[in-house]
Amino acid sequence: MILNSMLQVRCGFVRLVSFGLAIVLSIGLSGCNPHLFKTQAAQVPQLVLTTLTDPKTFNPALIQEFPNISLFCFEGLTKSDGLTGKIQPALAESWQILDDRKRVVFKLRPGLKWSDGQPLTVDDVVFTFETIFNPKIPTDWKDSLKVGLQGAFPVVKKLDDLRVEFALPEPFAPLLNALSGAPDNIVILPKHILGESVQTIGRDGNPQFLSTWGTNTDPKTIVVNGAYQIESFLGGQRLVYRRNPYYWRKDAQGNQMPYVDRIIWQFIENVDTQLLRFRSGDLDVMGDARPLRPEYFSLLKKEEKRGNFKLQNGGAWSGTLYMAFNLNKANKNGKPIVDPIKSRWFNTLAFRQAVAYAIDRDQMNNNIFRGLGTIQNSPITVQSPFFLSPKDGLKTYDYNLERSRELLKSAGFKLNNQGQLLDSEGNRVRFTLITNAGNKVREAIGAQIKQDLSKIGIQLDFNPINFNTLIDKTSTSREWDAHMIGFTGGVEPHGSANLWMSSGGSHSFNLKQQPGQQPIQGWEANDWEKDIDRLFIEGSRELAPAKRRKIYAQFQEIVQEQLPVIHLVNDSALMVTRDRVQGLKYSGLPSWGLWNIDELRIKED
Repeated sequence: MILNSMLQVRCGFVRLVSFGLAIVLSIGLSGCNPHLFKTQAAQVPQLVLTTLTDPKTFNPALIQEFPNISLFCFEGLTKSDGLTGKIQPALAESWQILDDRKRVVFKLRPGLKWSDGQPLTVDDVVFTFETIFNPKIPTDWKDSLKVGLQGAFPVVKKLDDLRVEFALPEPFAPLLNALSGAPDNIVILPKHILGESVQTIGRDGNPQFLSTWGTNTDPKTIVVNGAYQIESFLGGQRLVYRRNPYYWRKDAQGNQMPYVDRIIWQFIENVDTQLLRFRSGDLDVMGDARPLRPEYFSLLKKEEKRGNFKLQNGGAWSGTLYMAFNLNKANKNGKPIVDPIKSRWFNTLAFRQAVAYAIDRDQMNNNIFRGLGTIQNSPITVQSPFFLSPKDGLKTYDYNLERSRELLKSAGFKLNNQGQLLDSEGNRVRFTLITNAGNKVREAIGAQIKQDLSKIGIQLDFNPINFNTLIDKTSTSREWDAHMIGFTGGVEPHGSANLWMSSGGSHSFNLKQQPGQQPIQGWEANDWEKDIDRLFIEGSRELAPAKRRKIYAQFQEIVQEQLPVIHLVNDSALMVTRDRVQGLKYSGLPSWGLWNIDELRIKED
């Protein structure tokens, strides 16, 4: 697993004004029109997509944001089918789970090559896992492969030119999923390109690998094993992919895949602008990485036939969206990471529960999601067989201001004559909520939360910021009060180990010291965090599905009782594609709507 300020009543007006500016905007945007890439000398099938912000890195092991280049460029030993969630062969054509259930042998496809034409071998597989297990390399991949109470890693050993063995200290149910590649899981890295950077230590005492393949790297030197390689990158504007001629996959007729020669990934920070670009014909897809906004879906539905595009509804999306408080009690540079006054509030369970009861998620769904969303209560994807619903006894926090006020009173909070909430020492309760700017749904949610919390006397300062800045605050500096963010999902609960286990690199609500980061002092895990750690270990070693369901049910119950995060509303998986894009297999299960991108074809007019 890796990561809307306008009130709804005014959205119609804003939309009307925005669309009225379409002609003017199209003039200003024509300088980066992707169709200008098609010269008369080189008419090739291409797909034009968009995302909100530039990549932070080209190094797959260090990526935390979604979407990212691994979706296009890298693969793992296995892959997950986007319709069923079942694990299928990828770089490995087969595997064998031996009798003791503690050894798994993978057999690579013969003749695999990197995009520079060099052989992809078992040596690359072994190198990848040596890199992941390096204690000085802070990759979220680690968390998905920690086995047992000691957090031991598998021993990865070359057997011959095509076979590699994973020896486990105990049976480990999530292994095949952990090796299933982008967007959240482990991809294979090229030893002949990155090997030296892992062994070379820089002046800061860390491997040069940590600064290798940054976005300042010549993109043509990025060596990949996926369907596409990077052709060019222009920060703030676009990233262009071209077909990897050495990609392993061929269709039943023996034709080389992928079929689409080039992909243009536009960086457009404003989703209203993205909509304008789609309606004007400059984009081929919207909603592939984050579901389409419901009001866009309603608008585009009226234009579907005339506009030569098709709306896709894949049901409930597999991702999650939540608000979290910074529970970290550690110090950095001799000072508390979180203001001690605010920290007392955030670490008071009654306070967190009171905030949850004060947020009107039904209103959020009706006004912002147009009734197309689903009230979210569980940290596990609804499509997962391990999902626990409220009907099964999962605790919920339905809108209840009276209950919210009772909890605050029980924890020593009170209102002054101006209706402002004060703590037991007379401090006014005021904090900042951050989320990523440009995501209008989240901006609208933040605006509603601000209004909802004012009804219990809390002053919420809502501050949408650049997505990369948000990730830096939550994963590195730890300088935040509360944040709202989304996470990708999947059917295997252990895929979110980096978020929920206390040692995880995405455990942002109480982030432990991570390799390569500035030291922090006095960090500690809460007892309930240790309980979650224990359950994730038990769940990973248990192979019987029924027993695993009971274990992960306890995990979901702890999360809903302790509320390290407050789950909000889950999107429906809504996407729109031009009719010329063919071969799409769409559902709400995969985090990325174009998960079968190597199978897509472009039908030119």
